[in-house]
Amino acid sequence: MATTSEPDGGAAAGLSRTYRDALLNDVIPFWQNHSPDRECGGYFTCLDRAGAVFDTDKFLWLQARQVWTFAHLYNTVEPRKDWLETAQLGADFLAAHGRAENGSFYYALTREGRPLSQPWNIFTDAFAAMGFAEYGRAARDPLAVEIALRTYRLFEKRKTSPKGRFSKSVPGARPLESLALRMIHLNLLLVMGDLLEEAEARNTAIALIDDVLTRFRHPGLGILLENVPAGGGVSDTFEGRMVNPGHGLEVLWMALAAAERWGRADAIPLLVRSMLSVAEYGWDREYGGLLYRLDILGKPPMQIEWDRKMWWVFAEAILAFSMAYEHTRSPECLAWFRRFHDYTWAHFVDPQYGEWYGYLNREGRPLLDLKGNRWKGCYHVPRALLESARALDRSHEGSRRNPQAPGR
Repeated sequence: MATTSEPDGGAAAGLSRTYRDALLNDVIPFWQNHSPDRECGGYFTCLDRAGAVFDTDKFLWLQARQVWTFAHLYNTVEPRKDWLETAQLGADFLAAHGRAENGSFYYALTREGRPLSQPWNIFTDAFAAMGFAEYGRAARDPLAVEIALRTYRLFEKRKTSPKGRFSKSVPGARPLESLALRMIHLNLLLVMGDLLEEAEARNTAIALIDDVLTRFRHPGLGILLENVPAGGGVSDTFEGRMVNPGHGLEVLWMALAAAERWGRADAIPLLVRSMLSVAEYGWDREYGGLLYRLDILGKPPMQIEWDRKMWWVFAEAILAFSMAYEHTRSPECLAWFRRFHDYTWAHFVDPQYGEWYGYLNREGRPLLDLKGNRWKGCYHVPRALLESARALDRSHEGSRRNPQAPGR
């Protein structure tokens, strides 16, 4: 671990240039060159190592997320016409084909836009709301903003029963609350909080932050559980014992951003301390990298892919610790940031064809050399590169006048 922050902090700030270069000259061109479907609209996301399309079905998580990515670049980096046109390609496709009669969004469509699955997934609605909100700002399109707000309200209504009539679970048999649902809601607020009443956005965000820290944070280990009983405590079941370190770091940086935005700076030290606990708990001491799923009691995890190294986990880890270092100047946070950066650049980045591999085995070798599928798209990597670069720049410029030590 580093013992002082200044020399290594300056080097870390220099990585902001690396990240911007990777974003603007590698990752975004990869998706802009290979993903748009100019004939039917929307995007191809099933891309092999070199970017060739190997399946044409369209998965709406990824369609909506890619709308957000290009609209966000347009809104916050440079108002480039080609970025706005790329965002519009997805927004128009979603508006024309994505919604069922009740307003919720389907999970998957054919290339032409015919539904392949029912609108069973609440996260599809969340990502659609996020995409349309960002696109509405970029295009100054009131219809897109209206779709975003209407879909956000649907998301709120579905929270108590996310799958509704499509759920396979017996109602009330084992009521568990989901960390992922809190994460997605925080993300929505960060993207579209300015479209809501300020008091509503602030109160909802603060309640979610408190929920994460009081109900999902294990009091002894300081890590986050993926599912907790509605009445509190720990459920001694596969689901209740599950730890997903990637989700933990992702929700913690979102909670940190929300805490800063909505006046809960007092929560930041504990959020950062929790990041450190999650990273320490999930790090693979034999092969390096962060494990995908763990069991809090050390029992065999339910998921056979528990030991894989996933692209999105490392993108979120880099972003989490770039933000943690920005707020604390902690050598420990800086050391974890560099550890995740070094592992990612050594194992995930493809210098020959661009972008990142998605799936590595435990030893760090690619299991598949694809660059996109029904889960991996143009979202986690570009978001992490952009926002980490910004956090590192702010750290280097000294904009945080009163860094906060991680809480205990």
